[in-house]
Amino acid sequence: MKRSIEITLNGEKRAVEVEPNDTLLEVLREKMGAKGPKVGCDRGDCGTCNVLLDGMSVRSCLILAIETDGSEIVSIEGLCPDGPGPLQDVFVKNNAFQCGFCAPGITVSAMELLNNNPEPTREDVVEAISGNLCRCTGYTPIIDSILEVSKKEKSR
Repeated sequence: MKRSIEITLNGEKRAVEVEPNDTLLEVLREKMGAKGPKVGCDRGDCGTCNVLLDGMSVRSCLILAIETDGSEIVSIEGLCPDGPGPLQDVFVKNNAFQCGFCAPGITVSAMELLNNNPEPTREDVVEAISGNLCRCTGYTPIIDSILEVSKKEKSR
């Protein structure tokens, strides 16, 4: 029993046919071509599938696509459509990621934090990315990069 829903994905309003049990992650990757949200644990533990749903970072593997009808979704592809932004530049400069599998989800979580709290404390950053698993870095370069970006933005 397919149903048509409308989603604004990365600024583009699109209609898509979904089954009642399709997750948002499946629809984004398989029907809408957004490959940035990764399939990790598929049960909400790792954060690799994070997207912004109406401005809030959510795990797209836990949300039914049908529930997002009329919503605005921003994936990693839509965060900086004109190329890497300040956050991604600092992540690269600081070698914050090694394998990069967690990078989209952590970047989305960090952007939500910085959008809502442009001057976070270290504790704020740790809390904001606490739902994202990274097996390579030990989180320190990621946290330091987010704090570095917030300091640069403050000085502008």
